[in-house]
Amino acid sequence: MTTLDERHGEGAPRGEAALGLAEAQRARVQEAREAQARAAVPLEDPGAALPRSAGSKAANLARAARAGLPVLPGFVIPHLGGTDTIALRRAWDELSEGGSRPLVVRSSSPQEDTDASSLAGRFASVLDVRGWPAFRAAVRAVLDSAHRPDGSTAPMAVLVQPMLAARVGGVMFGADPVAGRTDRMLVSAVRGGPDSLVSGAEAGTNHWLSARGRLLRTEPNEAGARLTRAELFRLARLARRARRVFGGPQDIEFGFDGDGRLWLFQSRPITAMAARPVRGARLLGPGPVAETLPGQLAPLEEDLWVTPMDRGLAAALDIGGSASRRLLRTVPVVTTVGGRATADLRLLGAAAPAHRWLALLNPAPGARRLAAAWRVGRLGTALPGLATDLVADVDRRLGRIPSAAGLPGPVLAAELRWTRQVLVSLHAQEALAGALLREPPRARTAAGTALAALADARAQGVPDDRMFAAAPVVLALTAPSLRTPARLPQTLVPGQGATGQVGTARDSSGEGSTGKDSSGQGSTGRGVASQAGTGQGSPGEETTGQGTTGQENPGQGNPGQENPGQATSSAPPTGEGSQTSTGAHTGPANQTGTGNRTGTGSQTSAGNPPTAGSPPGTANPAPPSAPSPSPALPPREALRLRVRWVQELQVRLVREAARRLGLGAERVELLRWPELAAVLDGGAALPADVHARVARTASPPLPDAFRLAEGEVVVAERDGGFGEGGHGDGAGGRGVSGGRAVGTVWDGAAPRPQDPVLVVRTLDPAFAPLLPGLTGLVAQTGSPLSHLAVLAREFGLPAVVGAADAVRRFPAGPRRNHG
Repeated sequence: MTTLDERHGEGAPRGEAALGLAEAQRARVQEAREAQARAAVPLEDPGAALPRSAGSKAANLARAARAGLPVLPGFVIPHLGGTDTIALRRAWDELSEGGSRPLVVRSSSPQEDTDASSLAGRFASVLDVRGWPAFRAAVRAVLDSAHRPDGSTAPMAVLVQPMLAARVGGVMFGADPVAGRTDRMLVSAVRGGPDSLVSGAEAGTNHWLSARGRLLRTEPNEAGARLTRAELFRLARLARRARRVFGGPQDIEFGFDGDGRLWLFQSRPITAMAARPVRGARLLGPGPVAETLPGQLAPLEEDLWVTPMDRGLAAALDIGGSASRRLLRTVPVVTTVGGRATADLRLLGAAAPAHRWLALLNPAPGARRLAAAWRVGRLGTALPGLATDLVADVDRRLGRIPSAAGLPGPVLAAELRWTRQVLVSLHAQEALAGALLREPPRARTAAGTALAALADARAQGVPDDRMFAAAPVVLALTAPSLRTPARLPQTLVPGQGATGQVGTARDSSGEGSTGKDSSGQGSTGRGVASQAGTGQGSPGEETTGQGTTGQENPGQGNPGQENPGQATSSAPPTGEGSQTSTGAHTGPANQTGTGNRTGTGSQTSAGNPPTAGSPPGTANPAPPSAPSPSPALPPREALRLRVRWVQELQVRLVREAARRLGLGAERVELLRWPELAAVLDGGAALPADVHARVARTASPPLPDAFRLAEGEVVVAERDGGFGEGGHGDGAGGRGVSGGRAVGTVWDGAAPRPQDPVLVVRTLDPAFAPLLPGLTGLVAQTGSPLSHLAVLAREFGLPAVVGAADAVRRFPAGPRRNHG
């Protein structure tokens, strides 16, 4: 008899312990060889619990049987075993009772049903096998399924058990893999055995249980079977026992026979648990900031644009009394996830409070509420004038900045510091203006004005490389980028000249969109410019120039309730082209034209500064015929336009700094702002690892609303009306694997596109080899517990099941959003 000390070397010298471990290892190898040499190893035999020879499926059942769990009898044909036909037939004859009892012949590979991967449905199983010839053919079919498409062969054992005519069967998870909750159990049941459920042919009735087996919720299905409370209690007890045996929650296939006895058909680890947000995780979303910063940002871009935006919005929330200063000091209003800008939706008022009744009571101290109301009341009167002064100061400063090429390093750093500081003020006042000021019914927008100016300039023959000098307002149609110069939309359907009554642009499909104001009426100078990968930028990217105005909410005193309409463009240009200096953004205050200040209090300077002469520092001369100046913009739109101008100034200053340092744009954007500032001030050298730094890998767009799990894993919000995830209903289907994807619909038979979203009727296991290369998966039938749904979660593949009439509604070919 082997004692505990002999097995683990406890209480023995180190050399003797090592010798004991070596002997134990040799004993296990010898035991495996002996088991492999046998044609059939009974499940109760210790050799059946060795995954290397018996495979994981048979080994798990052997462990469960030895622990007293309800496992059917059977035997396993070891990997490379079964050569003794006489012994094999003897085992078959005993189990099948002379051929009168049907059998199940199943795969059992060491590579399936493991902690790392289930390979659910990847190998063959043959049901209702009757007679010796059929048994031999079923064994060959299982062994043949070990051959992979790439020519390799998986090690394969064969598990043989009696065929049980189950009254009810299904799948039970010892945790909720879809919600990522370990304090819940999920049971799905169908009439008959579990095979129709795991193959995806039928969707079962789902039951959610507590850890102790209490029924929490039931999701019925016509093809499913509703289990009794007693049966659910027995299943929960089986799940707890399996957890103790295997050391973790299990994915269990089960069945109840005609006599009501519960049987365990298969047990394997849950390999694809959905991420669950950490306790108290904030509700985030890109909505309030995505139009200003739509793309994935580099580290230096985060420091230049996200940090000032966060400080500016925090200042606006503080001034308006919408959040406590303590909270604003500890929680960022705007941050980045995977390099993409995202905001706290609850702080900005873009999401309903978590507890509506508590929000109605408003537990904030009364004194703070009164102070906030007083400040907001004063702001409503003073804000137009403050915005006018800030816009004029920014215009004046921009007009005085000479060409970046002539600035010494410390001055270059000082100008960049000023841009970061002034962006804080611009973002703060822009947020306050959106929340507190009531805009005219037909107020102009910077994007609409920019579209009209762009159309007029092109009509007069102004080339695109001089467009920003001729009409700086067109920068409202672009997004900032340190790596790629701003690219303007190429195909425009102009409105009515410089007046810009309707600014419309068409995308590559010929579709157009006319801007509207916040009341839903047509607005002068409104417009949307978009293009989709037509050679203007990276494939699949869109260029958008949103001209919408954020919805105001008078009387709320919440400056965070905004929807910035900053015109943006995410399609990078194909080349640098001619560049003008930052002075091209605006003219000095004393230039002739529309002027920088109107003095009306409710209106600010014009969106398009005068262009009568070359702006200071411009490398290109003035165009032959500059477009006519545009009327004044409302305060918020004027502030938003200055944000974009300052960002473009930062881009040109950074590019000049990169030229002096001998770095490319793709390398300088990997620096952090303190590192670049220290180098420009002359007190430090470039970081030693600057050339070894690697750019962020491309990340998909963020969900509309999400929370973060450990490791910054994005978990889409399933409730709250944001349209992400959630439980499907009817035609919508049900998300079984989180994420978002855009791709081309594919039926699995036609030539495979580059970004395939597989749309099928059923989750046939034959599609399993296709999953690793897919962009998304949609099925008309199936459940979260089917094999392919499990595989989709393992691969992190966005998947939807139960999408009614999906094959007809999504014909192969067009690109689709999928999440």
